[in-house]
Amino acid sequence: QVQLVESGGALVQAGGSLRLSCAASGRTFSSYVMGWFRQAPGKEREFVAAINRSGRSTDYADSVNGRFTISRDSAKNTVYLQMNSLKPEDTAVYYCAAQNSGGSYYVSHAYSHWGQGTQVTVSS
Repeated sequence: QVQLVESGGALVQAGGSLRLSCAASGRTFSSYVMGWFRQAPGKEREFVAAINRSGRSTDYADSVNGRFTISRDSAKNTVYLQMNSLKPEDTAVYYCAAQNSGGSYYVSHAYSHWGQGTQVTVSS
């Protein structure tokens, strides 16, 4: 079992940067693929980024590729999402998620553990 707690959400101007953190409890952090999803008001939850167990492989949604970077620090049991060149359309609640089912990185139902979410608001 793993519990996830996100932090780092804030109000930022367009073009700015934020770094989200997701702290994981438990001793099995390294056995989980970690992902970030987001959900804007009135929209479905969507995939943002994922990182494999070793941290050597990452994947991104087209909408954030080149602007966002996912990373993980196994010593700190933490996964990060560095967000640069933020746009108003990035406004959403951002969720950290973990899976060890071997399922697709891109679909939320493949993830078994979720954080409570952190709000990111980008003003124009």
